[in-house]
This record gives sequence, structure tokens and C-alpha cells, in this order.
Amino acid sequence: MVDIKSMDLEELTAWLKAQGEPAFRARQIFRWLYRGAVSFGEMTDLSKALRQRLEETALLTPPKVARKQVSQQDGTIKYLWELADGNCVESVLMRYQHGNTVCISCQVGCRMGCAFCASTIAGKVRDLSPAEMVDQVLFTQIDSGAPISNIVLMGIGEPLDNFDTVLRFLALVNCPDGLDIGMRHISLSTCGLVEQIDKLARHRLQSTLSVSLHAPDDETRSKLMPVNRGVGVDRLMEACRRYFEETGRRISYEYAMIDGVNDADWQADLLAKRLRGTPAHVNLIPLNQVEESPLKPSRRVAAFQKRLEDRGITVTVRRKLGGDIDASCGQLRRKAMKET
Repeated sequence: MVDIKSMDLEELTAWLKAQGEPAFRARQIFRWLYRGAVSFGEMTDLSKALRQRLEETALLTPPKVARKQVSQQDGTIKYLWELADGNCVESVLMRYQHGNTVCISCQVGCRMGCAFCASTIAGKVRDLSPAEMVDQVLFTQIDSGAPISNIVLMGIGEPLDNFDTVLRFLALVNCPDGLDIGMRHISLSTCGLVEQIDKLARHRLQSTLSVSLHAPDDETRSKLMPVNRGVGVDRLMEACRRYFEETGRRISYEYAMIDGVNDADWQADLLAKRLRGTPAHVNLIPLNQVEESPLKPSRRVAAFQKRLEDRGITVTVRRKLGGDIDASCGQLRRKAMKET
């Protein structure tokens, strides 16, 4: 069985032509897929014979809403999606003045082991398919009735650990016949896989790369993020500079503020020194509580921000959305793991 929703329009056209169907059928089917069709029977402008053949040779894997939570504070919606194989992932719809953003997952679980993140608890199960990533965007839009204008790949999983799938996903959501979401409206977050950052740079995408830095020194970062032990901050920052030189795109650095761990003045000074000379944006994230973690939110966010700004660094503090439904940064997880 062929996963046709993971195909782009050109591949779908070739697949149908190989079965003796005219090329225009591909565009018809593609449009049905991006309207949210969950069965081939819904595609009423196709012949009954073609619909039957699609049922026998192709598959659709629409997710089911296993749980939907709506924040009473700010209207953020968190979805727990049940996938075709019974695994579950979460995604979050956030409402801003500039439009609606959906934060999606790229893997079932995560193997990166970051100390402040619930997504990595119990490790990685599998990668998501392009279709499973697209469907988080599409069915969030359909279920909520809120048109999606921005996508962030900051949910469960490490995008660059599922590299080829993520590239295909980006191409699919960018397609004018699909969701038609521009690359500049998409942000991809990575914990810092250096070789994959270099590989991504060669594609020269206009999406935003967000690097989860969280500490400017190796000792602290290696305690928080096991990935750093084999890379080091120096190599990571060199890869980031190469990325900017190749793409011309400013990198955003995510920095979760953790009390007594990474919020000292000397760490702000070192961070500013590392970023000097290359356009960069630091996004300070007030730590969100994870019940299994002893880490606590910093009380020095404002002081840390001022110290960076005094040294010429562009800084914002991330607005906390969906805190009452555990939908904030670092809180997404495979909750169904415990409950089912």
C-alpha cells in the first residue's frame, strides 16, 4: 500500500500515470487530500472504479483526536493525536495578533535526553511520516476552524533527526495546491546536530532555524543536553555561522532560563561574546515545570535580558501560552503512554 499523502504532486502524477490515469487526476486527488478527505470515497469527482482502485492500492492515515484541551487563560488548544498504529503525539494551536501558529511533532518520543523537556521521557519510538506531520497542521486547522498561517517544528522529537521526512514535509506544506504556507512562516528547532545543520544549509531554505542552546559553556550545556557531549558549543556555533553565511538567514537561539543553572551574569556575558559579529536573536524562555524534573524557573530573566541587550544582542522573552493545559515549551509528551 502506498502512502499517497506523503507524495508531492509530481510523484503522485507519475504514480497515477503508471496506472494508466491521466495527469489531471493527480491534482484532483491532491486537492481532496488537503481539504481533509479521510477516505477515497469522499472524492466524488473521481470515477467509482478509480476510487475502488485507490482503496486497494493506497492508504490514508488521518489521525484521531484522542484528547483536546482548551486553555482558559489564552485560548491555546492542545491536541493529543492518535495515529494509525495507536501511537500518540501532541501538537498545539497558539493564537497571536499576527495569525495562528501550530506547533507540531516530528517523532513519537525523542532520544535527545534534554533534562528540562518532557518530550524525551521514555525515549524515541519512531519517526513520523510526512503525511503524519502534514495532518497535524491540516486537522488542527479543520477542527479548530482557525486558519493556520505559521508552523513551528518544536513539538515532540528532533526535526534534524528525521531529516528527509522534515524536508519533504516543508515542501508539501509550501505547495500552492496544498496548504500554501510560505517558508518564511515556518520555524524549525534543533538541539544542535552539527552535521545536519550543515546539510540543511546547503538546501538554502528561507525558513527560520531555531537552535536550542540553553547554555553558552560546555559544562552546563552537557549537563542539560547530552547531545553537547559529542559536539561542544564551539563546534555548534561554528556550524551556525556557516549556516548564516550559506543562507543569509538570521538564527534564533532558544534559551530556557533555569534557576541557578544557566542564568548567571558570566553566562550572559559569554553568550553575548559567542554571538557577537553574526546576526542573531535570543529567545529567553521562562522554564516551564516538568513534574519529573528538579529544575526550577529562573528568577533572573529580566536581569539576564538587560545584560544581553547592553551588549548589543537582540532579545525577546517568550510569552507563556497554554500553561494551564501543559502546552507550553518543554511540556509536550506522549501522555497516552501512562494512561493507556
